[in-house]
Amino acid sequence: MATDPKKTLDAYQAKRGVIRLVEVPPLQYLMVDGTGDPNTAQAYQDAVTALFPLAYTLKFASREKLGIDTVVMPLEGLWHAPDMESFTSQRDKSAWLWTLMIMVPDHVTPEMFADAVASVETKAVKKKEQPSPALPSVRLETLAEGLSVQTLHVGPFDDEGPVLDDLHHRFIPENGLEMTGLHHEIYLSDMRRVEPSKLRTILRQPVARIDGSAGE
Repeated sequence: MATDPKKTLDAYQAKRGVIRLVEVPPLQYLMVDGTGDPNTAQAYQDAVTALFPLAYTLKFASREKLGIDTVVMPLEGLWHAPDMESFTSQRDKSAWLWTLMIMVPDHVTPEMFADAVASVETKAVKKKEQPSPALPSVRLETLAEGLSVQTLHVGPFDDEGPVLDDLHHRFIPENGLEMTGLHHEIYLSDMRRVEPSKLRTILRQPVARIDGSAGE
């Protein structure tokens, strides 16, 4: 049976209505950058259609060559903007800058990644299809977020504003913290199959203690 890091890593645990501190270990991801409204930007769709074929190719290569089988992890995103109020009160999606990503196990090497990219390209050619335009831009990178604040949002993405406002402007300052890294979302639900009211999304914000101390 394939192992599922969502069930074993504390960084993938969150409850609705509960904001908590979590120590996120360095994790390896397939990443691709883009800009614009995720609902309308073609670059966003291109990124998604580049990431998942690579993730599945790496899953099957790991199982066949290494005897290691893990589930394909959910889509995740790092989000930022010149004015962070774009995520809370303004919700100006045209101003959003993003990095879409899928976590992959530590045993995935740069060589395995390069082979997977070549394999996806070859399969597309054999099917007389064009691979995603974003495929050449995907990279394999480790992200070290460390101390973070996170919670679970249930519902449409456009309803995240009040949750993020509470996290940014109440919880973080009340606990002697300051924001450091990028706003991070983990999409636990398949947005193609789940109605908006039932979407489950982990909202994460890396932080540091203002007094300079680390950990909880």
